[in-house]
Order: sequence, then structure tokens, then C-alpha cells
Amino acid sequence: MSPTSPASRTGGPVSRRPDPVGLGFDVGGTKILGLAVSSSAEIVAEERRDTPRRGGDLLEALAGLAMELNDLVDSDVHQVVGVGIGVPGLVDTGGVLRYAPNLLGASGTAVRVGMETLLDRRWPVAVDNDATCAMAGEHAFGAAVGVDDALLVTVGTGIGGGIVSGGHLVRGAHNFAGEIGHLIVDPHGPPCPCGKRGCWERYASGSGLGRLARDAAGAGLAECVVDLAGGDPEAIRGEHVVAAAVRGDSQAEAILGEFARWIGLGLANLANVLDPQLIMLGGGLVNAGQLLLEPIRAAFGEFVEGSEERSDVRIVLAALGDRGGAVGAGVTGLEVAGLGMAAYG
Repeated sequence: MSPTSPASRTGGPVSRRPDPVGLGFDVGGTKILGLAVSSSAEIVAEERRDTPRRGGDLLEALAGLAMELNDLVDSDVHQVVGVGIGVPGLVDTGGVLRYAPNLLGASGTAVRVGMETLLDRRWPVAVDNDATCAMAGEHAFGAAVGVDDALLVTVGTGIGGGIVSGGHLVRGAHNFAGEIGHLIVDPHGPPCPCGKRGCWERYASGSGLGRLARDAAGAGLAECVVDLAGGDPEAIRGEHVVAAAVRGDSQAEAILGEFARWIGLGLANLANVLDPQLIMLGGGLVNAGQLLLEPIRAAFGEFVEGSEERSDVRIVLAALGDRGGAVGAGVTGLEVAGLGMAAYG
């Protein structure tokens, strides 16, 4: 309420309108993270659940989480106005999860309509790709605030992407934009869960790093990494390589360097197409910090066209961490309720 309102002039009680809140859900392959996110970037409530594998069960879990989060919100201070959901896969303009290679049992689920029905149309619901949601979060509250042309690359089990161009999220003709992990870099490469071969994420994701390390272990070049995997080379995962590199193991650092070159190669190809001001890296593997970031920057400079003309392109870590997808889904929940980007901050 403004200082010139009647209540403030007469000395009477001044009421404060509740701060709008968007409920945001980041649906992962194993966990759902749910947040209540205010328009002033405050995380009001948080809940986590295991991810059901079937579409109907997933909707029931999301609807239950929405009501639980709403119960945790102090209605005198905050008011839930909308729901946003980020899911891994191809989401069409009607909020249907058309294809989810890492959540096949939910493919074909009408997420938006199903959620609105289960919630008795209490709030409007928006559904989008999880990495697109994470980009919305970074643009509203994170590393991309005020940046008109930016790229977010989430490096986890696979690779996801979010794109801002001219200050707006890029969704494409079918709402499928940002599937950057499935750029094919070697048509004869290893098979991908999407059904193709040689996708970028087979080389530059957490599973790709694990494969590189297992190959190195087969050549006797990853002793510390094998030890961290319990002595079984076939049990090696990306996090084992990162942990060994953080300890200063030179063999793990060499594997991480090769991995960084694959990431840098893909980023260079994307920069050639999109010409971003800013590239953000998110996902669990960026916990390696500078051990990974510096060689990625070097590889990017080596592979990108006209690198001397792009010296101002920043490659940084995403600011919102593992909450980025849920925060961004909360942002889409605010947007579907009619609160645009200008309302934030």
C-alpha cells in the first residue's frame, strides 16, 4: 500500500497485500523437488518426493505435493497464485509430455490438464521442459539477470538446455527447443536412450564421463577412480572421477580434461548458432568447479569460430544450483498467473 493511502494518512492500520507465490516442481529421474517461490525470490517452502514411473502416479504425487506446499505457506504473508512444472523431455504447447527418454512410463501424459483437474482448477498450471524452467529461474533471479542472449547447459545424467534470445525464452514451433544434449556429434558413436547414436550427451554428460573413465580404467589409467568405485571398474560413475580429481589425482584430472574438451566442443557449436553473451553450466557435475570450468573455457576458445571476436562471452556456473529447475518452474507458475518478468526482484 502506498504511503499516500487513506489508512496511512489517518494513522489507522496499514494492511499489506500477500506476496504472490508460484509453486514450482522439478521432476527428475529419481526425485521431485517442490518449492514455493515468491515474486521477491524468497523460497517460502520446500518438499521432496521420489519420482513415480507412471504418468497417473506422477500426477497424483505432484497434486499431493502442491497441496502440502500450499499448507506450509503463511496466507497472511504469501498467496499461491499459480503452479509451474518442469519435466525431462519433449513438452508440447498444451502441456503434454510427448516423449521422456529417461521417464518412459510418463510419456504421453497430459500433465497440465491432469494437474488442473486434480487440483479442482484452484490455480492455473504451466508445464515446460525442466531445463527451460531452469533457464527461466536464472533469467529471473540468477546469473542471467539483465542478460538478453544467454544459454544454460545442465550437465547431469544427460544434458539439457535453456535458451534466452532477445530477452525472451526460446521454445520453438513445437515447444521442443533446447534439446541440445541430442545434437549428434558422431553418428557411429555409442547408443543414446533417445534411440539415436553418438549424441553429445553420450560424451559430455555424467554418464559420458563415467564411460570415459571406464575406458581409462581398462587401460590401467584410473587407479584412484577405481578405488573410489569400490574396486570395480564397471561401477565407475562420473562423481568418482570428480572426487578423485578434487583430491589432486593426475589421472582423474586427465580424464576430466578430455571430458571438458567434449563439453567445450558442444558449447562452441551452440555459440556458432546462437551467439550468446553468457553461457551458464548447471547440474551436479559442475561441483568440480574450476577443475572443470577452466579447461572448458580453453576448449571453447579452441573450437569456436572467430574466438578472438568472442572474447567477451562469459562461461560461468549457474547461480541457483540444484534448485534452479524448481525455482524456474515457480517463475512459470507466477507467469501463468499473469505476473511477468517485470514483476520480479
